[in-house]
Amino acid sequence: MLRILVLGAAAGGGFPQWNSNSDACNRVRRGDPDARARTQSSLAVSADNEHWFLLNASPDLRQQINENPKLHPRHGLRHSPIAGVVLTNADVDHVTGLLTLRESTPLTVYGSDRVLETLAANSIFNVLNPKFVQRNTIEPGTVFRPEAPDGTSSGLEIETFAVPGKVALYLESADAGNNFGTQDGDTVGLMVRETASGRHFFYIPGCAAIPEDLAQRLRGAPLVLFDGTLFENEEMISRNEGIKTGQRMGHMSMSGPDGTIAAFEKLGVDRRVFIHINNTNPVLLDDSEERAVVNAAGWEVAWDGMEIEL
Repeated sequence: MLRILVLGAAAGGGFPQWNSNSDACNRVRRGDPDARARTQSSLAVSADNEHWFLLNASPDLRQQINENPKLHPRHGLRHSPIAGVVLTNADVDHVTGLLTLRESTPLTVYGSDRVLETLAANSIFNVLNPKFVQRNTIEPGTVFRPEAPDGTSSGLEIETFAVPGKVALYLESADAGNNFGTQDGDTVGLMVRETASGRHFFYIPGCAAIPEDLAQRLRGAPLVLFDGTLFENEEMISRNEGIKTGQRMGHMSMSGPDGTIAAFEKLGVDRRVFIHINNTNPVLLDDSEERAVVNAAGWEVAWDGMEIEL
């Protein structure tokens, strides 16, 4: 059985964001049941319920581990069921959690050349002791089978594929023009399959567009967890909570003729779940009109602790 555990469903900053005085964030702080708190996005997947692989490592990882018993130590004084981490990009909200995994427990970090080069260039990530933590390069278009630390099969197969996106904000080049220095390998999507049954799903927490090749890849999929950062492209600007559009940040918006909901209408995906949701996005509120819109279109909105079995 393929098990999927949503560790965090929010975009960078979480919900509530630490410095946001918005009504939505304050509803979370007041304990409003229609405004559930969410940490920054990450998944954990397993085929054997023994070895778990993280898909991105959130800055909130310590909290996420503590709140999910499946990731607690089980054997001896030092142990973790976390066998590895697969990175979809080098965004702060996807790599910072690696620093939490520094206590010399064996695991493997998987990422593209571009992502692993970013980690190598920042000496703080050297706290991941190379005697225990391997770094394996997985380029877009690669299919690999992650192993448990003892070399046994995990029962999983993961395919990486390039998706339209943008280089991490802190890596943008001032002289790169509208491309911001983006190159192939900066942003990838993942297809995760259980080898025994063939059951699979797609995880794409960051995506700027759905070109035809990506649409064909997703067509008829049983489950897709997809970038839900913003409901509208100029949402942050119109709410006076930022100066960037979704496009500028490398994210599709849910609504509109070029939005995610419209793009998925003819793809025949059985189950569609929004993840990586910004604190400005009103779909985070169970009682919002925007939540009603996405639900009516057949979409779910992920929450921390959400479990899916295939």
